[in-house]
Amino acid sequence: MANEEDDPIIQEIDVFLARSLLEKLYLFQYPIRPASMTYDDVTHLSAKIKPKQQKVELEMAIDTLNPNYCRSKGEQIALNVDGTCTDETSTYSSKLMDKQTFCSSQAASNVSRYAAAVYKKGELHLTPLHGILQLRPSFTYLDKADAKHREREAANEGGDSSQDEAEDDVKQITVRFSRPETEQARQRRVQSYEFLQKRQAEEHWVHLHYYGLKDSRSEHERQYLFSQGHGLAENTELIKSPSEYLMMLMPPSVEEENDKPMAPSNVLSMAQLRTLPLADQIKILMKNVKVMPFANLMSLLGSGTDPTAVLRCVQQVALLVQGNWVVKSDVLYPKDTSSPHSGVPAEVLCRGRDFVMWKFTQDRWVVRKEVAAVTKLCPEDVKDFLEHMSVARINKGWEFMLPYDEDFVKKHPDIVQRQQMLWMGIQAKLEKVYNLLKEHLTPKKQEAQSAHPLLVSGEQRVNMAKAKVKQNYGQLEKELQKQKAEMKSHDASAKTDVPNIRIKEEPLSGEEPMDTSAHSEGLNNGLVNGLHPAQGSPDPVNGHLPGGCIDRVAQELKAFVSSTFKKQFVLTLSELKRLFNLHLASLPPGHTLFSGISDKMLQDMVLDTGCKQILVPFPPQTAASPDELKVYALWEAGDTYDQHRQVLLEIFSKNYRVRRNVIQNQLSQECGEDLNKQEVDRVLKVSCCS
Repeated sequence: MANEEDDPIIQEIDVFLARSLLEKLYLFQYPIRPASMTYDDVTHLSAKIKPKQQKVELEMAIDTLNPNYCRSKGEQIALNVDGTCTDETSTYSSKLMDKQTFCSSQAASNVSRYAAAVYKKGELHLTPLHGILQLRPSFTYLDKADAKHREREAANEGGDSSQDEAEDDVKQITVRFSRPETEQARQRRVQSYEFLQKRQAEEHWVHLHYYGLKDSRSEHERQYLFSQGHGLAENTELIKSPSEYLMMLMPPSVEEENDKPMAPSNVLSMAQLRTLPLADQIKILMKNVKVMPFANLMSLLGSGTDPTAVLRCVQQVALLVQGNWVVKSDVLYPKDTSSPHSGVPAEVLCRGRDFVMWKFTQDRWVVRKEVAAVTKLCPEDVKDFLEHMSVARINKGWEFMLPYDEDFVKKHPDIVQRQQMLWMGIQAKLEKVYNLLKEHLTPKKQEAQSAHPLLVSGEQRVNMAKAKVKQNYGQLEKELQKQKAEMKSHDASAKTDVPNIRIKEEPLSGEEPMDTSAHSEGLNNGLVNGLHPAQGSPDPVNGHLPGGCIDRVAQELKAFVSSTFKKQFVLTLSELKRLFNLHLASLPPGHTLFSGISDKMLQDMVLDTGCKQILVPFPPQTAASPDELKVYALWEAGDTYDQHRQVLLEIFSKNYRVRRNVIQNQLSQECGEDLNKQEVDRVLKVSCCS
């Protein structure tokens, strides 16, 4: 009451609602005006509008005689846009930037709360606004200047190109017939951004007549901002009771679905989400996230949510896999839908995805080829299944994306038991549909179901290896003494070799056999550390081979290196090791090359066969591995391209990236031959990779 007494009412003003310009009145918001342009008396050269989109485009003249106008910049802009020639299509016919285009955008989607007010003789007249448009400068003339600049560059390049490059290449054309468009595909196409942009571009501009501020027509139209009659019949909407007036000022929070902006299907508003029932909240969250621990789900639902109710609802839309909740297949693929990749119906997709989920209940790893072979689905569908719940690991397969949630399993054993019964039912259905074999039904590792995945660092592995070597050292020495005793009983030729065998203690950080495990795992040929487990090679003693075996290994390795570099003249160490692993996979068990070949042995053999290391100056910020930076090339192959190859290698030893014309000029100078484009391509193809 004290505040009301301190703030007395000074004047009461009658408010009237004008309807003459209803759904016709727009508010234009202009940017800050430059000194050379005043909107009050500016000359509007043209105006046009797209009524459906409420989009306006105005073209206004700029006062080029104003002292604040920079004439040199205006001439430069006009020259960049139109060039030196002027015709009817020129943007600036006066060779000076003398006009500016403004394009509008909607400032607010809902303008029902805004009105234009006019105060006259103690009366306030309100006219509701139909739209609020913000006008911003349009820089389409810069796009036109860039287009002309690109045309000039293309013309210059076309004029300088040689006759050989101007020859038209014969290209093969593939004709494809599109399939009939489904209803789902048509709806996606209609809702796409490209389609909406096309629809907006198809709407024609409606040209308008602009009338100035002091024009008689403008004066006449401004009279419509006043209420034409002051009777009660026209202003009944302004006569409200106090309660109705308060309700208008503070309306209840009612969600207006029509006014909500359309958001992508994978984007959620947490404020809108929490207004839905609990079951719908959980379904939307699981459908978007797909895999989630129970603790994360509770944190998204907000404080005060009953965990028992959440458990009851989540079991309706998700299944338990390794202690985490994975959304059910029928939630992602509802009935009467199909695959966007292959058109397979939803029932088949659900069975295939259930098989992937079931495999993850048995093991942390799943092989994509195995899933495709069992489900008979296209690779794109199988990849979608795996990406929903796992992460790809190189040379290993797909690993379940979340760790085993042991806390949830311990806290809710009844839920776990119920989910296991559900999986037994799903497994029975999958056995009937896919005719699963025993190898599909038995898990690879029982430990994966009840324990965390073991993560061991490199330092821990080194320590474990050192401890294992110390434990086995005594046993190896006993076996060596036993082998010596057996060798003494052989013929005299064998006796001469046995005394040469010594136990040599080498540090663990010394030269080790070349690591081929990363490649051999991908070959699936049963190699373990370069050896066949069933039948080994001649047994080395502490990593050292007998003298005769070393010679055989060197001969075999030299034959492999020579044949490889005769086929491919330039190789990196990484590529050479990959080819060597493929060669090992093709050899029978017990071959001499399985004795273990180190990187140093392989590189020394490459140099012994007449190859040279090319020190290519790769950039320091390159992401290549050290093995990929070591480049070896065959220097002399005994063919007609030896000289060309040597010139090329000298060029690449100075720069890792060279233009074709530089190579052609250098070859012509060094070899004394005038090589054309086809001959240079042949030299690059035969000698090295371009």
